[in-house]
Amino acid sequence: MGASVICVDNFLTGNSDNIAHLTGHPRFEFMKHDVTHDLYIGAPIWAVLHFASPASPRDYLEFPIQTLKVGAIGTHKMLGLAKAKKARFLLASTSEVYGDPKVHPQPEDYWGNVNPVGPRGVYDEAKRFAEALTMAYHRFHDVAVRIVRIFNTYGPRMRKSDGRAIPAFITQALAHQPVTIYGNGKQTRSFTYIDDEISGILRLLASDMTGPVNIGNPNEMTVEQCARLVIRLCNSPSKLVKRPLPEDDPKIRQPDIRLARRTLKWEPLVQPEEGLQKTIEWFRNSMHGETAPSKTRNKKG
Repeated sequence: MGASVICVDNFLTGNSDNIAHLTGHPRFEFMKHDVTHDLYIGAPIWAVLHFASPASPRDYLEFPIQTLKVGAIGTHKMLGLAKAKKARFLLASTSEVYGDPKVHPQPEDYWGNVNPVGPRGVYDEAKRFAEALTMAYHRFHDVAVRIVRIFNTYGPRMRKSDGRAIPAFITQALAHQPVTIYGNGKQTRSFTYIDDEISGILRLLASDMTGPVNIGNPNEMTVEQCARLVIRLCNSPSKLVKRPLPEDDPKIRQPDIRLARRTLKWEPLVQPEEGLQKTIEWFRNSMHGETAPSKTRNKKG
């Protein structure tokens, strides 16, 4: 799009391979940095996009303190940067702010049903706090903010072992291993292909909307349906196996995207089979096996 981009990551759950194709690009710069610490940028900045956080149950259960800190302290530091630079600030929030919802589908004005002391609370409450802090900076410091609530997103470059459903289904199916689903498989998810997600986020960033705005795919399917579709697209002989449902795992998830349709003129275009085929091909052709977290990770809180 012609923008110059400074990418910041500490590789807690990321990997430098994901940006290797951008090395040497004249408008791309990488800084290895933990955003819970002060970040100095000398150049003018138009927008700060705060996506930093572990984002899968396996990650935030392994790194609970870091998840809370990046949602609280990291958000505070990045809002401070946006304020100092007079830049707009986009917060990547999550459908997890709705918890295990009692309203279906979930509109932006639903306040959620979250267990703050459960194992998933570190992620849910970190994002809820981040939203509150973002709005405080908007109201008190007049920072131009955008809050996007991202629903289950998938696509190339996901880690095989990140704990989310689609990477797990694909890697198991491609290896002709049993495909694991949790609970009875009837819990629902709404999966959004990465290209659609990015399109919606960029529209929100460029808009005058504060948010929060749901950016997700309202095409709801059960976890079992998704697993069976992946097995079919992989041409795999894998069978389903069931395991106990994790604590506080949401039973339903579907975004109400009427606000995004009306104000951003956005809705997802990529159908499940198309998006899954592209993702499966990337996993199949990945030369380096797992896109694993860097060895620089540590347990420090």
